Amino acid sequence: MLTLFTTVGFILAGYSVIANDSVQTLGTWIASNRERFKWTTLWAAAASVLVFTLVFGWYTGGGDISFGRLNKIPYIEPQWYHAMAPLALVLLTRKGIPVSTSFLVLSAFASTFVLEKMLMKSILGYGLAAVVAYFLWLGISRFINEKEDVSEKAGKFWRVFQWLSTGFLWFTWLSHDVANIAVFLPRTITGVQLALIIVFFVLGLGHIFYNQGGKIQNIVLDKQSTKYVRSATFIDLTYAFLLLYFKGVNDIPMSTTWVFVGLLCGRELALNTGLTKKGNLKSIFPIVAKDFLKLIVGLTVSVSIVLAIHYGTDQGRIAEEVAAPAQVETPSGVESEAESATGTQKNKVDKAVEYAE
Repeated sequence: MLTLFTTVGFILAGYSVIANDSVQTLGTWIASNRERFKWTTLWAAAASVLVFTLVFGWYTGGGDISFGRLNKIPYIEPQWYHAMAPLALVLLTRKGIPVSTSFLVLSAFASTFVLEKMLMKSILGYGLAAVVAYFLWLGISRFINEKEDVSEKAGKFWRVFQWLSTGFLWFTWLSHDVANIAVFLPRTITGVQLALIIVFFVLGLGHIFYNQGGKIQNIVLDKQSTKYVRSATFIDLTYAFLLLYFKGVNDIPMSTTWVFVGLLCGRELALNTGLTKKGNLKSIFPIVAKDFLKLIVGLTVSVSIVLAIHYGTDQGRIAEEVAAPAQVETPSGVESEAESATGTQKNKVDKAVEYAE
């Protein structure tokens, strides 16, 4: 059963991470290149970076592909309820809700203390990303009109730059979120297991490119000029450096989804208050509020499932402790005081009987 739960949990978590989270890194790239390149070309480029990242992480980590993000989460044998977390993630993803995979999957294995640290780090990530993006795009909008695409001549340079920046972001993001899948696996895996994982990931990535990102891609398409290659490059680079910063803060996992949505919201606010010079918040507020509401819904579902898992496991542990008979262990070769007293009294009775006879 352990192998079954591990396999099911890994497959569900893998699909969820690819379908729900890959839009954060590849969404703008897909949106700005899908009319110029076949989906197979984009798939091959993304898959090559994926393979390199997994092999590099496995080699440098001594068989561990989590890049140290699971240092605070020891390995626990997966049970049926652990597989329920990524199953819920799959269902929410199909509704286009940007759920945090880290909250929903990792927290099912982590302690409540680690869950609290993850939540605080993710909230900080959302706020910092929004503030950085707001002031950055206020400056960008003074020199560049992002409502217009670049010329055909300049587009060649920006397209090359975008592919490089997307590859850098894809590698950085994977070093964060591959832990959401590796949590179902032993901390050290063999080369054969690594090869099977790579095949699974590559096929799942192909499915996402074939469907052009899926429903979750609307979070990117709803925003201004995300289809333009120059704008997509700015978004990718900003997101990559934010992830690098948080990776250096500590090894506590965090929700990269929150960072990405915060980045897009801050950018939208800047473009509608700085670029148009009209302070047109009424038109942008519904989009920002809708994305934030989706995050809260996903967070609520995630925390509810995680707390239910922890409550169920704690109650089961208490029941086992109550049912187990109390046993007092006595060191080998040493008698307890009660046993010694009983033995002494028995010897006296035996001697008295012998004397009477």
